[in-house]
Amino acid sequence: MSILQRQLLWGIFLSFFVFVSVLLTVFFAYPVFQLSDLWKTSVLGMPFVLFSFSLSLTIGSVIGGIMGFMWRQQWTYVENRLYEIENGHRHMSANEPLIQETSRIISRLNKVDYKMILQAQQSQKMATEKVENQQKQVQEIVSQERNRLARELHDSVSQQLFAASMLMSAITESNLTLQDSEAKQLKMVEKMINQSQLEMRALLLHLRPAALKGKSLQAGMKELMNELAQKVPLELNWKIEAFELDKGIEDHLFRILQESVSNTLRHANATALDVLLIKRDFSIILRIVDNGVGFDVEKEKVGSYGLQNMYERAIEIGGLLKIISLPDKGTKLEVKVPLVEREEKQND
Repeated sequence: MSILQRQLLWGIFLSFFVFVSVLLTVFFAYPVFQLSDLWKTSVLGMPFVLFSFSLSLTIGSVIGGIMGFMWRQQWTYVENRLYEIENGHRHMSANEPLIQETSRIISRLNKVDYKMILQAQQSQKMATEKVENQQKQVQEIVSQERNRLARELHDSVSQQLFAASMLMSAITESNLTLQDSEAKQLKMVEKMINQSQLEMRALLLHLRPAALKGKSLQAGMKELMNELAQKVPLELNWKIEAFELDKGIEDHLFRILQESVSNTLRHANATALDVLLIKRDFSIILRIVDNGVGFDVEKEKVGSYGLQNMYERAIEIGGLLKIISLPDKGTKLEVKVPLVEREEKQND
């Protein structure tokens, strides 16, 4: 039985009570000696008994209908709110006139909904933290493995290549009676060993890139360039201006420099490398230029993890990376980062 039907039934009982009350009032106020007098007396053209019953029934039905409609509205609103909570709708429907009891129910439902939201947020936060922790663990494992491989390559292959290079140099200088063909072959072998050493150093730089570790970007760049000057047969030139940068920008620019130098050592066959770090017109400019063999930028951009990584690092600090490369003309890489005033300076 619906609430409207229950209220109508309650109205009918109310009408019966009203009808009996009217009859008793008439009996006491206007004593009658015979019940037939009630049928003989007419009101608005109807017998008094029938009129009283009809009026009572009408009043009871109207009151019951109004009460039923009102309660149905209230419970429909509560049902809709439950439906919204069940289906994850966090915004309440248009406000309805609520009685005190229904308002208390809605208030408690809203508290339950709020607790559900907090639980969902907590679950999402825990899931995100779990994924982030897993990613950090994976990155840590990858970093440790890269360092291990770099150490093993440096202690074994790199040392052996260096020894082979020294041995070939000694053989070439000591055997003055070699024929031209033999001398050319020895020179070719020596050149291949030197190139292998160069690629090995680039690979070690890629596997185990040195972090700034508290140093400024300028200090890290100068240290890297001085180290390269001692180990690689390249004509190195650099111009590095002194200015302060946020640590995040410094780290990304340093990683881009390392990746670019690694690519130059491995693929460019360059004899000269120029590095520039300057501050101009509210922008930071990092430029790396070599005179190597060059490459097809559009073709390599799709399949090269290193190039893609440099583009992503530039975007992360709000910068723009441009690469210009021509066959046998070398490669120019330039990163331009807009210099944003720090918040504390703006507040001053």
